[in-house]
Amino acid sequence: MDKYNPLVRRGWLAAIIIAVVILADQIFKIWVKTHFYLGESHEIFSWFQLVFIQNNGMAFGWEIGSKLLLTLMRIVTVGFLIFYICRTASRREARTGYLVCLSLIIAGAAGNIIDCVFYGLIFDNPVPPYVATLFPEDGGYGEWLHGLVVDMLYFPLCEWDWPAWMPWVGGEHFIFFRPVFNLADAAISVGMVLLILFYSAQISEVPWRRKTQKSADEVLSEKVEDNEK
Repeated sequence: MDKYNPLVRRGWLAAIIIAVVILADQIFKIWVKTHFYLGESHEIFSWFQLVFIQNNGMAFGWEIGSKLLLTLMRIVTVGFLIFYICRTASRREARTGYLVCLSLIIAGAAGNIIDCVFYGLIFDNPVPPYVATLFPEDGGYGEWLHGLVVDMLYFPLCEWDWPAWMPWVGGEHFIFFRPVFNLADAAISVGMVLLILFYSAQISEVPWRRKTQKSADEVLSEKVEDNEK
């Protein structure tokens, strides 16, 4: 197929988005990992800080299930999404925005997978105030598939104390937005929100199985023939 075909160019756009997000995410994580000690924070603005933390879990530090199971689930999910986008990138039914959303989700998930798969092997994990070393002589802090995800972006946009008379939360200090996250988490979140708001119908409209693609092509051919008559 002609590489200058608009449908082919959308495939290249998806590949570029995935590569750029993964590269930016990993560069930022490696810089934080090798320049901040664990728990160190730097205030950029009153509403934005860089805070180095690590976690075993999903986006924004959530933890669900075992570390190994979570990593394997991520790998399987990203594998399917890559397969899916390869099947659908050249489909006329697929809108460019839909492919961009999928690319952001794939890139974000892949960025965190890299942490889980490799960071335990290529970094040590010293106690504060020492910072980590990339490729330490004595080896990494963990095993393959058991690395910790690096987070650093913290946006305490506003905070207040709940009135003492309120049930459950009375007297507690509340911060919005409390979770610390990374660029990969942000890519996943942006991709998911845009997908839900603007492109959710595409999930059923875009065929990805060979059989359904063939049927859709036959229907399109019949419409073209009818229009030409």
